[in-house]
Amino acid sequence: MPQIPEKIHELTVGQLSARSGAAVSALHFYEAKGLISSRRTGGNQRRYDRDALRRVAFVRAAQRVGIPLATIREALAQLPEERTPTHEDWARLSAAWRAELDERIKQLGRLRDHLTDCIGCGCLSLETCVLSNPDDVFGEQMAGSRLLPVRRPAPESAEE
Repeated sequence: MPQIPEKIHELTVGQLSARSGAAVSALHFYEAKGLISSRRTGGNQRRYDRDALRRVAFVRAAQRVGIPLATIREALAQLPEERTPTHEDWARLSAAWRAELDERIKQLGRLRDHLTDCIGCGCLSLETCVLSNPDDVFGEQMAGSRLLPVRRPAPESAEE
């Protein structure tokens, strides 16, 4: 990994890409989504503050565990602009996602445990399927496949 001298306070998009491991196109996408920011030079080139390295690392780690970009953007908006975020800043933000991640892990465990049965069964019954209808919550409300989109007949024209 290329080292950037401490005296350099701003990074080009190429330097940020090389140090973060994110593709240049991903960095442009992150910027368009408001996850990182840059300034433009007189020659219209992007320059990123060094703290963009930590922000990109945070975005990529959050994406790997399935956190939506909108949620990541909200979290990053809480970080200070005037200084590099600290370990405590990151810990505070990531702690808020713990419950969401725990629920996702629970759902993935259920999927793993019942996937073979589901494929072997082939019914995909919305009434009894443990994947589509965990704990049969819909069975208490209704019977049949009412959860599928209902196709309504096209209205008859008044001229007929």
